[in-house]
Amino acid sequence: MNLYQKINKQKANIAIVGLGYVGLPLSYAFLSKGFKVIGIDVDEIKIRSLKKGKSYLSHIKNNQLSHLIKKKKFMPSLDFKLINSSDVIIICVPTPLNKFREPDLSIVLNVASRIKDHIKKDQLIILESSTYPGTTSEVLSHELEKSSLKVNKDFFIAYSPEREDPGNKHFNTTTIPKIIGADKKKSRDLAVNLYSQIISEVICVSSSKTAEATKLTENIFRCVNIALVNELKTIYDAMGIDIWEVIDAAATKPFGYMPFYPGPGLGGHCIPVDPFYLTYKAREYGVPTKFIELAGEINTSMPNFVVAKLESNLSTELKKSTNGSKILVIGMSYKKDIDDIRESPAIKIIDILKSKNARVNYHDNFVKQLPIIKNFPSLKGMKSIPLTIKNIQSNDIILILTNHSYIDFKEIGKHSKLIIDTRNALKNIKCKSKVIKA
Repeated sequence: MNLYQKINKQKANIAIVGLGYVGLPLSYAFLSKGFKVIGIDVDEIKIRSLKKGKSYLSHIKNNQLSHLIKKKKFMPSLDFKLINSSDVIIICVPTPLNKFREPDLSIVLNVASRIKDHIKKDQLIILESSTYPGTTSEVLSHELEKSSLKVNKDFFIAYSPEREDPGNKHFNTTTIPKIIGADKKKSRDLAVNLYSQIISEVICVSSSKTAEATKLTENIFRCVNIALVNELKTIYDAMGIDIWEVIDAAATKPFGYMPFYPGPGLGGHCIPVDPFYLTYKAREYGVPTKFIELAGEINTSMPNFVVAKLESNLSTELKKSTNGSKILVIGMSYKKDIDDIRESPAIKIIDILKSKNARVNYHDNFVKQLPIIKNFPSLKGMKSIPLTIKNIQSNDIILILTNHSYIDFKEIGKHSKLIIDTRNALKNIKCKSKVIKA
């Protein structure tokens, strides 16, 4: 059988490199349709966990994986040599920013370098990591061709951006429409055929650059609109106007308006990061990106706005300074009902408060203990404390950064001294203490 036929008959072996929030759900989607999956990651802890049939993502259950591992349908491994036994290789690794807020493709390049030693003819290689236009056709292809095999002649290459939305109960990997782009027809056809086996709707675009630009456009759209409402929040706050009430009222317009909501900052891997991938690439063409950069600056500044609001009200309402004050943060994850703390504004806010000698604790049942977070040593060893009446009452300020569904906000409103609410979590709740929206 050729590769196209193998895919059609679910006989193609799939290797997925990177078993995080994208790679592990994608692995399970292929496994559910009968494909064999080799899962490769450099994290020994993840691989050990998976080999025991234990998932580290809340939306992938242990029993979903354990029987697949026992049947040798799913093979988690640290060994890149297994790439040689696969027909399809999908790369799902992080694409962060460096300290200058420029794209850092070192992880993608490292993976490509390790893959190139084990690829063979007639394999399909797909990149899913968010990145700037040209990465697949220029950067990834160039690295893989160091194997002596030639792209679109000996092996095939495509780009298909991940569209995961952790915590979204209405969509999952298989029900979110999938964008696919490649620079040659055979590569496009193979990639479309592959994803059509597991995903309900596949949309093909003309090139890998177009697919890469599509992903950036989706996230820049959100980034810019969230920046707009965050800036409006600071303006209306100075005027004594509730931004949440304004947005709810504006949302009643049945056309020409889409509601976006403010917050303490942007979190997740994509929206805080992706705009800077486009601004970086645009400089190569001498094209300014003032609008996008301004949106990034506004969103990046929101943790400082929240801290300033907290300090101001701590002084006026409780006659205290930040130094020595007890603050209980509600929520560490970047959005409700998930365990993902990547780029979470809570990290930056707690770091700022600790630098001012505040005594900070946090509560989050989704994040029981914080891992070691690069550039934030002050958060090392922090663990979630129970949300008891005693813990609420013993703090000077309750700072709501994530509005998880399980949290009893009525109890918080009843027993707190002062509340800073960045999520409008206390809307329609009568509170004995003063509530400051920030």
